[in-house]
Amino acid sequence: MKDRILGVRPIRMMFSPAQPMNKDPVIMTMDEFEAYRLVYYLGLTQEEAARRMGVSRGTLWRCLDSARKKIAQMLVEGRPLIVSP
Repeated sequence: MKDRILGVRPIRMMFSPAQPMNKDPVIMTMDEFEAYRLVYYLGLTQEEAARRMGVSRGTLWRCLDSARKKIAQMLVEGRPLIVSP
């Protein structure tokens, strides 16, 4: 696996619903978190984000797609989300 360039320091983060439902957490990788942050928080294009991460656009797209699905799963199912390095 090719090394990624991350613009945030890799720390473990957890987001949990106000009323936990005792379900297994959704695990998001730092790659997925960084792709999501670059595109949706900073507003970069996928091409710009891929360049910043040092990956291909295809790899960036896969990370972004996976992150979106995990965030949707967390919200719909009321599961905790863990971003893990």
